[in-house]
Amino acid sequence: MSKIEMKTPLVEMDGDEMTRILWKYIKDELLIPFIDLKTEYYDLGLEHRNETDDKVTFDSAYATQKYGVAVKCATITPNAARVEEYNLKEMWKSPNGTIRAILDGTVFRAPIIVKGIEPCVKNWKAPITIARHAYGDVYKASEMKIPGPGKVELVYTAEDGSTESVLVHKFDSAGIVQGMHNLEPSIESFARSCFNYALDTKQSLWFATKDTISKKYDHTFKDIFQEIFDAEYKEKFDAAGIEYFYTLIDDAVARVMKSKGGFIWACKNYDGDVMSDMLSSAFGSLAMMTSVLVSPSGVYEYEAAHGTVQRHYYKHLAGEETSTNPVATIFAWTGALRKRGELDGTPELAAFADKLEKATIATIEGGQMTKDLALITELENVTVLNTENFIKAIRATLEAM
Repeated sequence: MSKIEMKTPLVEMDGDEMTRILWKYIKDELLIPFIDLKTEYYDLGLEHRNETDDKVTFDSAYATQKYGVAVKCATITPNAARVEEYNLKEMWKSPNGTIRAILDGTVFRAPIIVKGIEPCVKNWKAPITIARHAYGDVYKASEMKIPGPGKVELVYTAEDGSTESVLVHKFDSAGIVQGMHNLEPSIESFARSCFNYALDTKQSLWFATKDTISKKYDHTFKDIFQEIFDAEYKEKFDAAGIEYFYTLIDDAVARVMKSKGGFIWACKNYDGDVMSDMLSSAFGSLAMMTSVLVSPSGVYEYEAAHGTVQRHYYKHLAGEETSTNPVATIFAWTGALRKRGELDGTPELAAFADKLEKATIATIEGGQMTKDLALITELENVTVLNTENFIKAIRATLEAM
């Protein structure tokens, strides 16, 4: 059979450890046999990032701006142990943080629903989508270890040379300090992305911060959301029969647990990172969640929301069999291929992405799955497959379709 043609390349960002192994399996078994796959390839594996002084990460983000659609493998954000393990020149920043800062926009994450994999929270009947701000906060923070007694001040110097300062803390011992920032234009883009996505999907929108404690930083987020909603979206939400409301993050957490789902929960950067992992695990597995960064300029970057599965990678290196779930990585590829097809006017490419997703879900619902799903499924007489055989089972289902 002839392969499906692509007009424009995807930006392909390869990654690390076990997800890098999955990446190759997926391309070899599920994509290249069916698609004349065109990508502009960037190796974001930690070794290559170190060799290029992390320039490759910036290059991949600029390429995404050029081509409009990217697909990204999970990558390592190094800590001190990783610096030693990989003999790094320095502790490179999060590649996701770098890419998101360049592209701006909002990360939308939603669980992949499969029959037989029921949520841990029994009253959740519909997916909960996390809308995560993709700029600033702790991911662009500056940090310092304080060696001993002294004071730390936050100083703003205006372009005319005038200054304002505030005392952060007067230290009487060694300690640590961190400075975070955000930008009003980025917060405005975040708000509009959330409101537009809510209207597109006909879902109500929640937004939560800790403005009672952070009376300037978090309160600014709250104010910008409310101002934009009142001026631009209130009538549209009323007409669509959906609502927007703000609440404290602790109240939101309590409400989410008692909800039936079916709404969008907008969070600041770190909150969204943590809460999306909680939701994906509670809906079934960390490997069962879609993730897409949508920028205000109409650029899309699809990725798996989980990490590099380090433990399985070390087993793989030791020659042991692994049963690593590749579903989120498959859905990153399908999301990017579908969007590429939509933007290029190639419906057969978008249709292939739909079929691959259906084949993946049908394989699981037919009783073939990885170990993480077998441990929590309500289906009986399931077959636990290793990573490679699960992907081959999906291919068999896809070919039958």
